[in-house]
Amino acid sequence: MPTGDELKEKGVQQFMQGDYEDAAATFREAIAAYESAGANDMVAEMRVNLGLALHSVGEHEPALDQMNQALAVFTQINDEHRRAQVLGNMARVYAKMGNSEQAMTNYREASSIFIEQGDEQNYGETVLAIADLEFRSGQLMKAATTYEVGLDYIKNPNARQKMMKKLLGVRNKISGTSVPKTEDEDNA
Repeated sequence: MPTGDELKEKGVQQFMQGDYEDAAATFREAIAAYESAGANDMVAEMRVNLGLALHSVGEHEPALDQMNQALAVFTQINDEHRRAQVLGNMARVYAKMGNSEQAMTNYREASSIFIEQGDEQNYGETVLAIADLEFRSGQLMKAATTYEVGLDYIKNPNARQKMMKKLLGVRNKISGTSVPKTEDEDNA
């Protein structure tokens, strides 16, 4: 019988290949294996993975149920980083379901935890997700400002993010709201 770790790796590989239904089945097996081993934190982690697989096939309520169970475990064991990750994943599901208010609440809580933990990259990515929600709700200027804040925390921005940062800089120069360059930016 495969170990929980082996099943986890198999499920992740299936998920990355877009085989979400098989990934969900494998993550269920991994949950059982980790439960047998008494590894509650890994059971919770597999519930998050299962939730992501279920979300990917449109089963949003069961996905949230799995993620809520994981959130309870991470809260109980005081694992703030994984708690923030679950909150961010749940926010994505809520957004897909059209519940922007709950998505925003979860993203804000996750971003707060990430910054408290000193995880600037995940903080930045979460702030970018908040900006996306603001944009989709028609709050264009607020979204642009939020996006700019998020970009400041992204260590290695992708091409799209670099372009957006330049466009926001142009907007700021035109509007007279440009932020002074940091020492790092002056030396770049």
